[in-house]
Amino acid sequence: MKKIFFIASAMFLLWSCNLDEEPYGFYSDDNFYKSEADAESGLMYAYNALTFLEYSRGIFYIGDIPTETMSPKSDEAGDVYQLENWIAGRETEQLKYYFKFCYIAINRANTVIEHVRGSSALSEAARRRIMGEAYFLRAWNYFNLVRTFGLVPVQTEAVTELAQTTPPMARDMDELYDLIFADLTVADRMLDVDKRFGRADKVAAQSLMAKAYLTVASSKEHNVYRYAEMRRDPQIMYDSTAYWAGKVVRDYGAHYGFDDDLRSIYDVDRPTGPEHIFIMPIDRSGTQEGNYSKLPLMFLPSNNSVPFYIRYGNGDLQRANGNGWGVFLCNDEFVERAFSTTDRRRTELIHRDIYDSEGRPIVPNQVRGYFSSKYVDPDFIGERTSARPYLLRFSDIALVYAEAAGPELGLPYVNRIRERAGVPALPEGMSVERFREAVIAERALELAFEGNRLFDLRRTASVTTTDIKAAGLSEAEAAFYPIPQREIDLNPNL
Repeated sequence: MKKIFFIASAMFLLWSCNLDEEPYGFYSDDNFYKSEADAESGLMYAYNALTFLEYSRGIFYIGDIPTETMSPKSDEAGDVYQLENWIAGRETEQLKYYFKFCYIAINRANTVIEHVRGSSALSEAARRRIMGEAYFLRAWNYFNLVRTFGLVPVQTEAVTELAQTTPPMARDMDELYDLIFADLTVADRMLDVDKRFGRADKVAAQSLMAKAYLTVASSKEHNVYRYAEMRRDPQIMYDSTAYWAGKVVRDYGAHYGFDDDLRSIYDVDRPTGPEHIFIMPIDRSGTQEGNYSKLPLMFLPSNNSVPFYIRYGNGDLQRANGNGWGVFLCNDEFVERAFSTTDRRRTELIHRDIYDSEGRPIVPNQVRGYFSSKYVDPDFIGERTSARPYLLRFSDIALVYAEAAGPELGLPYVNRIRERAGVPALPEGMSVERFREAVIAERALELAFEGNRLFDLRRTASVTTTDIKAAGLSEAEAAFYPIPQREIDLNPNL
C-alpha cells in the first residue's frame, strides 16, 4: 500500500478534524518529494500553517487580551471576552482554533522531516537546511502549545491513517521540553546563519532555545504548576538560557542587532531589518487573506472608511487604513501607569488622535481609546497589508539574556533598550531578584501588544497579582488553558 500524506489544504489533520468526514487532500509519495523543488514546496506548506487566520490572530487573543495590557472593543463578537475575563473553558472558540492549527503546523513539519530525512533527491546542503527549518517549526509549535495548554499530546510522525489521529498525552513537562530542546539542537546543527524574510535560520533556533530554557528556569524558580515537578535545576536552566541568548546577542552582529530607530522596527517594508529574527511571511501582494494581512484593521480605529494619518512626535505623518475595526484596544491604565510620559514607546507607538493629510485633528474623533501603531501599512491596498506579527526579535532575546545572566552582564542590554526609548537607565548594584523583576517590567513595555505578556506573567506566577480580572483564580488555575473538549471527545488518550 502506498503511503499517503497531506499536502493540499486538509481539514483532516490529526485529531482536530471531523472523523465522520471523508478525508481529502491526500497525495501519494510516488508523486511528490522527488526533487529539491518538491521538498522546498513541502517546507513552504509547513510555514504557511503559521498564516492561518485563527492561528495568527490567536497570538494576540491569547498572548495579550487576557492581560492588563489590552482589551477587545466592547461589541466584539465571539467568545473573546471569556479570555479577557478569565472564564475561558473547554468550549472557548479561540482556544479550539489555536490548538487545532498548532497541530496542523506540527503535522506539516513532521511530513517534511519524514520525507526529506533519507532522500537521495536532494543535495546534502539542501537536505540539511530543509530538515533544520522543519525541526525548528515543530519545536516552535510545541513550545506555543506547552505554554498555552501545559501537557499536550505528542505526535512526531506524519499522520497518514486514522489510527495515528489519537496520539498519547505527554507523560510530563519534561517529555515535552525534551522534544523541544532536541528539535532545536538538530535545527541549530543543520542550519547556517541565513537571514531571509519569513524563514528560520540558526539564529532563530538559538533564540527559541533561549526562550524555552528561560520559561523552564523562571517557571521552576517560581513553582509554577506542573513546572514545579520538573527534574531540571533552575540555575542550570538560567545558565543554558544565558549561553544560547548570549550567542544571539554577541555573535551575529553583521546580521542581527538593535535597530537604532524605534519606529523603523515596525516599518513593514523592512522585514529583514536587524531586529527581525523570525517574522511571519505575509505580504500585501498576496491574493487571499493569510498571504496578506488585515492585522492593522484589528488595531486601528475606523474613520468611516476614509484613510487617516497618524502623527508622530517630530511631526511626521503616516497614512493608515480608515476602515479599521478597532478590535484590539490598549488599556488606558496600562498606558498611563506603566509608561512614562517621555517614553518613546508610548509617544511614538501608542496614539489616541487621528489626523488628515495636512496634520489637522479629525473631528469628531471616533477613536474609542488608545491604539497601537506597531501594525500600520501606509501602502495598503484596500484591506490588504504587509503588517505582520513579530515572532522573534532581537530586543526580546536581549532581554531574555539579561534576565538569565543577571545584572552584571545583563544591565547594558536593558539600558540600551531604555536609551532607545528615551527613558533613564536602570541603576547599578541591583540584586539578581530585583533586576529580574525590572527586566520583566521592561518586557511589558518593549514587547507590548506583540503576544508575549501572558507567558511572562505565567512563568513568574504573577497572573493573579497583575490582572485584576484573574484575581479570583489561583496561580495554578491561571497557569494553563484547558485542552478543548472537542479534542478530548476525539482522542481517548486525552
